[in-house]
Amino acid sequence: MLPWRRLLRPLAVLTLTAAALVAPTGAAQAAAAPSSGWNNWSCKPSAAHPRPVVLVHGTFGNSWDNWLGFAPYLVHRGYCVYSLDYGQLPGVPLFNGLGPIDKSAEQLDVFVDKVLAATGAAKTDIVGHSQGGMMPRYYLKFLGGASKVNALVGLAPDNHGTTLLGFTKLLPYFPGAEDLISTATPGLADQIAGSAFQQKLNEGGDTVPGVKYTVIATKYDEVVTPYRSAFLDGPDVNNVVLQDLCFLDLSEHVAIGLTDRIAWHEAVNALDPAHAERTTCASVFD
Repeated sequence: MLPWRRLLRPLAVLTLTAAALVAPTGAAQAAAAPSSGWNNWSCKPSAAHPRPVVLVHGTFGNSWDNWLGFAPYLVHRGYCVYSLDYGQLPGVPLFNGLGPIDKSAEQLDVFVDKVLAATGAAKTDIVGHSQGGMMPRYYLKFLGGASKVNALVGLAPDNHGTTLLGFTKLLPYFPGAEDLISTATPGLADQIAGSAFQQKLNEGGDTVPGVKYTVIATKYDEVVTPYRSAFLDGPDVNNVVLQDLCFLDLSEHVAIGLTDRIAWHEAVNALDPAHAERTTCASVFD
């Protein structure tokens, strides 16, 4: 890289950040949207967007805080959008996604049926962040979800578990630590690379026929590590690295779901591939 380009790179990063801040906010988009927002149970899918979108939050998230930006982004574009709470623990308010993941998938199963009944659609699309991009795969593979889902889009999903920067490998050196995590927060234990849940989920292949898969990962993921463990192998899979779309994008694990309009643009491309537009750094203005 030429020296002058090295000098300009920090300025370009600042410019991209500023653009994200001045781009239309989720609240402004929601105000301009034709519906009252997401989880609008009277919404009927249009011919342009015939499938409702179900948003699945990540660990410690919930049905609204994970999607304050992305849900209005989709509503503004004419989608019927719904989000659920799952994986609740008794006595723990707001922070969800901590229960056993197979049971969380059962909650997703019930919620998808509710969305399809309300909208009259034959299938839905799912977009999930972190655990929310991985957990639906259990629903697709073991609970009959493949017949009800057209596409699954994961934003930094831990599809093959995580080492948490290697920290999980230290657990055997702390007697009782693994048992404590499994008992107190089974949803966390299920996400450790090599866990019994991960082995069951990925045994026999990552995907199921009839569903289109998109994974959008970031090189700067500090939660799903190594970041390429998010990727899936199989037919109808598109694995994307966020920085290959825009090398200036510095989003890590949280920001890719909460604020990153470049990741959102690519997710919309996955939802509507017939009208996909190339995702670049300029997509922050879309």
